[in-house]
Amino acid sequence: MTASEAVGRRERVLESALLSFARFGYRKTSMDEVARAAEISRPGLYFLFSSKQELFRAAATHALDRDLAAAERSLASTAEPLRHRIVDAFDHWAGRYVGPARDVEDVVAANPDLLGEIVETAPARFRQLIVDALARTVDRRRAVDIADTLISTSVGVKHEVETREAYRRRLAVAVDLLVPEQPD
Repeated sequence: MTASEAVGRRERVLESALLSFARFGYRKTSMDEVARAAEISRPGLYFLFSSKQELFRAAATHALDRDLAAAERSLASTAEPLRHRIVDAFDHWAGRYVGPARDVEDVVAANPDLLGEIVETAPARFRQLIVDALARTVDRRRAVDIADTLISTSVGVKHEVETREAYRRRLAVAVDLLVPEQPD
């Protein structure tokens, strides 16, 4: 097996594990279920992860890291106006967990003791990304206030809508109201 095949297999296991944990909850998810979903043998799964807790931590950390990286890429791009980049960043961070995918976020939120510090560091990192992007256009204190208001708005909207498209539409309204328009 090549290194890229091994990375691909690990990625498939982490994605399958996260979906299994979301579907059944942490306690009811078995390593057998994850192995079946990932199309890997149970011994192969244990070769990669020695315990269900280790697998859960790795799957959640992988998802959070992926979401943060996508949000960071959106904010770093200069192809779109800041308002669009902020909506995209929120979509990568929270929009993917709207509707049926909401279960993923719920299982992570329900088991913070199993995850360690990442449940605090990842949201803090996202907040910092938003503040830094806004601070290029407004003073830092105002950037913090806008970021915190958008994060609170995102949480509320995420639980009120059923689709990712509806989430983006509603969040775009908040961004348009709070983020100053930039000259082209």
